Amino acid sequence: MRNQWIAVGLAALLLPGTLLAQGKGKVVEEIITRVNNDIITLSDYERAEAAMRQEIAQECPTCTPAQVDQRFQERRTNLLRDLIDQSLLVQRAKDMAISVETELVKRLDAIRQQNNLPSMEALEKAVESSGIGWEEYKTQLRNGLLTQEVIHREVGSRINIGNDEVKKYYDEHQNEFNRPEQVYLSEVLISTDGKSPEEIPALEKKANDLLARVKKGDEFAELAKRYSDGSTAKQGGELGGFEPGQLSKELEVVVFKMNRGDVTDVIRTKSGFEILRVDEHYKAGLQPLDKVQNEIMNRLYSDRMQPALRSYLAELREESYLLIKPGYTDSAAVAGNTVIEETQPTPDAGKQKQAKKSKKG
Repeated sequence: MRNQWIAVGLAALLLPGTLLAQGKGKVVEEIITRVNNDIITLSDYERAEAAMRQEIAQECPTCTPAQVDQRFQERRTNLLRDLIDQSLLVQRAKDMAISVETELVKRLDAIRQQNNLPSMEALEKAVESSGIGWEEYKTQLRNGLLTQEVIHREVGSRINIGNDEVKKYYDEHQNEFNRPEQVYLSEVLISTDGKSPEEIPALEKKANDLLARVKKGDEFAELAKRYSDGSTAKQGGELGGFEPGQLSKELEVVVFKMNRGDVTDVIRTKSGFEILRVDEHYKAGLQPLDKVQNEIMNRLYSDRMQPALRSYLAELREESYLLIKPGYTDSAAVAGNTVIEETQPTPDAGKQKQAKKSKKG
């Protein structure tokens, strides 16, 4: 792949440096990395920096600016690596002829509904008013979906965990499964915050309609992603685990009497109309293997996924042509990837190139 890419495109491509407006000497954009035929610009890098800082602040709302900055500096070490990773995975998706257009439409519609927007045109206007171009926004979502699909097909599908491994882990870590009573919950929340009394009946009807769909067999997590107003919508409504005393009394008295898979009626709370599903109900004491089997499998899968993914990405790097501008570091670089020192061509160098071309001709 590397030699083929060099043959068809290297002579026509700029090295990491500057992208010039055609016919002019004006710098349009600074290129910091080439990944085969794709580029990563300084603007791409700076947008990723800003997004990372914002994400850290959201993850830790109680952190001081200094703490946020410390976490940012730690993660920033792998920022260029992650940008290169995504570029490699998106290119691999194209090689595999993967299409995620149907999933992209669904994702956009889910975002539209989560933000209570009446149409896709309204979503487009909202995105552009935030300073992001609509096509750029869709490209970011599309690339994320392509990346997930490649990882699923090329890495995740090859990780197999046998029942004997699960049993072995359970036997060796039984202290981890000796627990107080807990329920794990997911939610669909129809918010009433800021709504007028006249709007409440329609919101209650919406919640009851969603409950009816759940009872008919619609996937709870998908409904949560598309319709829930809660902060957990992107995670399919997952709230996590709760022990007695950690929930409001109105919820606790209901959910601790329920079994795994049970769904509550619509519950009116201070924030809106709530539908809860019991994802798991652990009684106090050592949990039986069948109760924690999926949890163990997820742990083992997670433990294997990261090294398997890094190994796969190392293979993609070895098959690819990477050029990285001095001052930037790919923390997952492998032998064969190159940091190019930029030099300005001299008049003599230009004449030498012309002479070589004349000889070849």
